[in-house]
Amino acid sequence: MLADKAYTSRKNRRYLRRRGIRHTIPERLDQQRHRRNRGSRGGRPTGFDSERYKKRNTVERAINRLKGFRAVATRYEKRGYIYLGTITLAALAIWLRT
Repeated sequence: MLADKAYTSRKNRRYLRRRGIRHTIPERLDQQRHRRNRGSRGGRPTGFDSERYKKRNTVERAINRLKGFRAVATRYEKRGYIYLGTITLAALAIWLRT
């Protein structure tokens, strides 16, 4: 799971760790400073893969392109499988344009 700094709370990290989900979430600067000020009691730094985090931008851009289609952005359909078909058609249209 890739996320930005808004999701860097201990509660979120603990939940993901318990479920066995690998995550790449950058630590906020104030949290880094607080951990360093506490010294050995501050705990070890969180794992962060910067190369993996850079790929998050590609996924976000793809989602934003899909949201350019009104039916995808507002989700008019009740049924999930119909909505999935709408997303598939939108992705196909984007792919054909490029």
